[in-house]
Amino acid sequence: MMTRLFICIATMLTLAACTSGDRGLRDLRASGGGPDEFRVMPMAPLVLPADTATLPTPTPGAGNRADPAPIADAVVALGGSANALVPNGVPVRDGALVAAASRNGVDPAIRQTLASEDEAFRTRQSRFGFFRGRDRYFRAYARQALDAYAELTRFRNAGVATPSAPPQ
Repeated sequence: MMTRLFICIATMLTLAACTSGDRGLRDLRASGGGPDEFRVMPMAPLVLPADTATLPTPTPGAGNRADPAPIADAVVALGGSANALVPNGVPVRDGALVAAASRNGVDPAIRQTLASEDEAFRTRQSRFGFFRGRDRYFRAYARQALDAYAELTRFRNAGVATPSAPPQ
């Protein structure tokens, strides 16, 4: 009698463990192959210009005016100018700054130069890195890091207003 009861309880527990249960809203994983509602962006409305002569000539690889530009939209919503995001152009208001910064010439391979110098610096800093583990980026640059609270104190002692800084 006891064996039958034990087998019956074991069978019920086994079958109960195999059910999926009702997870409802607690399961945040996608249940199907449908679109993710957070990745769907609406297209910009199509605008027909008054004069077709003002239309830009088609350029291979150029973007469409109706293509969504979420970063540019965010910049405009925060009060900035979307023209500042143009990678190949310099906004008019920054022309003097660019001219002053490039008065001694511009190195076209500056990114590669800085990358190789940075790699050499990190290699020198981790020469004996096998004793401490793998190369640690923040450990290598610890002496060059800015202490925000020390700078805040220095600015406050100099009389500079720091309204957005937290109180001490």
